[in-house]
Amino acid sequence: MLNQIRFPGKEESLRLQFSVPGPSPKANLAEKVIRVLVADGHALIRGGIGALIEQRSELQIVAEASNGPEALRLILQHRPDVALIESAISELGAFEVTSRVRQECPEVNVIILSTHADGECLRRALSCGAAGYLTMTTSAAELELAIKTVAHGKTHISSSATSMLVDLVRCGDRNDLLKGLTPRQREVLKLIAEGSTTKQIAMVLKISAKTVETHRTLLTDRLDIHHTAGLVRYALKAGLVRLDD
Repeated sequence: MLNQIRFPGKEESLRLQFSVPGPSPKANLAEKVIRVLVADGHALIRGGIGALIEQRSELQIVAEASNGPEALRLILQHRPDVALIESAISELGAFEVTSRVRQECPEVNVIILSTHADGECLRRALSCGAAGYLTMTTSAAELELAIKTVAHGKTHISSSATSMLVDLVRCGDRNDLLKGLTPRQREVLKLIAEGSTTKQIAMVLKISAKTVETHRTLLTDRLDIHHTAGLVRYALKAGLVRLDD
């Protein structure tokens, strides 16, 4: 704030300006500490993860668990921001713990830790409501990033598992493409795409040629594709056949 002092005299007044210090700006509030629970059946791994986390002033270990029931109990007790749960934890599986956590304290964000990149583990982790998925090959930097990401309500998938995530999305698309087709229609579509004739399809499926034609008609009507090239493209997109088959 600028104040002025007037020195009266015969001549023009002399004005002196000086700065009066005001209240200093409030210091930025310290970043909220992210509270973390670690659940793993191996004390050495729990200790190692805990040591990595405690190196960061903005992260804090609030509890450790060695099995599923203990993990669930401590999560409900401490309500951490993030729970790191090893996928093969004993007694009560990681996916069951995660589902229970999502139901009983949804504010807790769960990261599933897997010993290796596994597509089925990733699928189950996401299905039960996990906010993150990491493998044991994850670096300390990515572990920190994952914890901070899920603590803010976002999802983090380990960089080593991103290709599996793409495959899961593709599988979902394929399942949608095949939805509404009977198992027999899928078989007929696959054989058509592989270049089999009506007679050959009848022999493989042990049905009459007339029945094959009936299935083909129903198939083309269902997909609204009325030429063989289109059926082949559809079968490729749905994953029924591959170009290298």
